Order: sequence, then structure tokens, then C-alpha cells
Amino acid sequence: MGMASKSIKTLLVAVFSIFLLLFSANSFASDAPAGGGEKHEASSFDPAKLIMEHIMDAHEFHFATIGEKHISIPLPVILYSPERGLTMFNYSKFNHGHDVYQGYKSEEGHIVAVNEAGEHDTTVTVYDMSLTRNVVQMFIALTLLCVLMIGVANKYKKNGAKVAPSGFQNAVEPVITFVRDEVGKPNLGHAYEKFMPYLLTVFFFILINNLMGLIPGSANVTGNIAFTIVLGVISFFVILFSTNRHFWAHIFNPPVPGFVKPILVPVEFLGIFTKPFALIVRLFANMVAGHIVITCFVMLIFIFGAMSKVAGWGFAPVSMAFTIFIYFIEILVAFIQAFIFTNLTAVFIGQSMEGAHHDEAHH
Repeated sequence: MGMASKSIKTLLVAVFSIFLLLFSANSFASDAPAGGGEKHEASSFDPAKLIMEHIMDAHEFHFATIGEKHISIPLPVILYSPERGLTMFNYSKFNHGHDVYQGYKSEEGHIVAVNEAGEHDTTVTVYDMSLTRNVVQMFIALTLLCVLMIGVANKYKKNGAKVAPSGFQNAVEPVITFVRDEVGKPNLGHAYEKFMPYLLTVFFFILINNLMGLIPGSANVTGNIAFTIVLGVISFFVILFSTNRHFWAHIFNPPVPGFVKPILVPVEFLGIFTKPFALIVRLFANMVAGHIVITCFVMLIFIFGAMSKVAGWGFAPVSMAFTIFIYFIEILVAFIQAFIFTNLTAVFIGQSMEGAHHDEAHH
């Protein structure tokens, strides 16, 4: 498994390096002189726009642009408008946002209704239910999670615990044991078995999405605030349903002098909501920051290339070296953030059951 892991990492780095070279070549080609080589056309390169396009959701998986040719996988567009009804087509009909199709147009990644003149028609309401790259990648991650984990479960069901694990089971078992021994048991005590299915699902789902987001051209799902909000809200309800009377008594009737309670009670009540908020922001901020740093190092090639072709080619190896270094750091961060989200969830659940733990200890 160690050799396989190293091979996968090497392959990913090689693919990412080729990806950089393709974009570098495209950048220098766009900087070629026009009209006999006397003057350079104004560069249309916008680093901020490209960074935002990379970390935001989209209606296609875009891998590279070579000259006028876009290498991408367009996704299905599903629109509903009370005025126009249901409309479905492929995003390629927009020709990368330059065309109007069936009365709709893509503007900055958002599909809007247009009138006969091709202008945005604000009188038409559009509900976009399209399969964007974030949605598609979440389905892929969910499929991988189910296939891999059901396969491991079937092996245990068939061979039992007495047979030595093999294949992917050999790689997953230490991780499951780690989550159980380092996350579940310390924070949840005797009740850890009740929450292990949820904790393991959250851990592996976040981990798979984190790792898939590092593949060039893929979506940074965990860097999308909507994704982390959903995870945070689910954890919020799990925490709430795990509470007991001791938890609520500590919030609304804390064991402090009476004159302190008017101050402490609102703070403790707000703490119920700040816990999932911390989960949401921590995962989102860390994953989006890593992708921005990687993209910024890539953008430096374009920036130096816009100033001088020699400077661009000269700085390319330096930029690629830093990018690959940060890329490996991000692989580590993918595991760390999955662990932190799972561990904090277990900590918050354990805090909501704190009174029950004390009762068990006395018995």
C-alpha cells in the first residue's frame, strides 16, 4: 500500500505539472505580437477572476485551454421558470458562455433568462437545478464511499475478524480503529458505539472530497460554503438530539452567582450555535485557502509571462516547485481537516452528554 500511495502521489504531481505547462504555453502564446511584432495586445489575463473561477462552482469540468480549444466536460443544465416551464440541455450549447440558447445565457457562471435582444430579462424567474460540478463530484464521492465501505463490510461479514485484512480493507482498518480510539472513545465514553457510524461517515466523506478536490480540473467541494453549511447543520442537529437535562440546566441555570447569570446565560445560549459555525468556517476556510495558495503560485507564471516571455519561462520552474510543495502539504491538510471536523463534532456531542457521563461515573 505504501508503494501504491507513492505511485498515486507521483502520478498526481506529474499530471499537475503537465497541467501547468499547458497553461503556461497558452499564456505565452496569447502574449505573441500582432501586426508585424511591433506592439503587444493588451493582455486579458485576470488573476483574481481565474482564481475565483477555480474555487467557485461551475456547469462544467474545465481542464485546460489550448489556443481557442477548451478541454472540458460540460454538464446537464436543468432550469425551471414559472413563465417558461422546464428546460433541459447540455451546457456546451452556450459555447463557454458566449451564446444564447432557448432564451437563456450564462453570465459569470450564472444562467439567466434573456429577451430577444440577448439582454438579461429581469421579469423572468429562473430556478437553476442543474448538475453542477460540485453536485456531480459529491455524487462521485458518495458512490466511492458506499462501494469501498460496503466492500470492506462484506469482507468482514464473510471472513470475520479472525482472518487478516487484505486489499483496501488493510488500509481502511487502521483508520477506522484510529477514529474509534482517538475520537470516539475519549470524547463519548461508553456511548461511542452509538455515534461511530455518523463519525466515520463524516470523516471518510470529507476526506474523499478533499482528496478529489486536489485533482486538476476537479471541483473544490469542501471549499464551498454551502457544502460545509450542510455538514455543520447536520452535526448541529446530532448535537441537539444528544443533549440531556444537565446540558440545558447548565445553559439556562449555570452554577454561578445570581448577578452573573444575566450575562452568562446569553453567552452560553449563543455557544449552542457557535459550535456548528466553527465547524462550518474552519473546514471551508482551510480548504479554500489551500487552493487559493496553489492557484496563486500558478498565476505567477502568467504574471511574469505577461511582463516578459523570458521572465515567464524563467520563473516557471520556481513556481512549479512551490506549487508541488504546497500540493503535498494540501494532501496532508486533507486528512487533518477531515480529522478535525470529526473530532470537534465528537467533542461537541460529548459536551452535550456531559451530565450523563458524570452520572455513569458515579454508578
